[in-house]
Amino acid sequence: MRISHVLNYIIQAYVWLVIVRLFLTWIPTIDWEKPALKLLQKVCDIYLSPFRKIMPPMGGLDFSPIIAILFLQVIGGIICTNLFRMGY
Repeated sequence: MRISHVLNYIIQAYVWLVIVRLFLTWIPTIDWEKPALKLLQKVCDIYLSPFRKIMPPMGGLDFSPIIAILFLQVIGGIICTNLFRMGY
């Protein structure tokens, strides 16, 4: 299996983690102190924090995850495509 494919799978898995985190924030009664949810929060917030600084929530809506996912998809696509073309 090529490195480009493995990297693409990792990027897609991380995108899904961010999407799950996003949907879980819509549940007001969720307990973020549970170990699995706390881990998910930490893993995703490391990446989302810079985007939240650039684009803070507006009117109670946080659009930073959408921008972060788009950024990750574009940059990941460019890197994976170039790795694939180089034979990796």
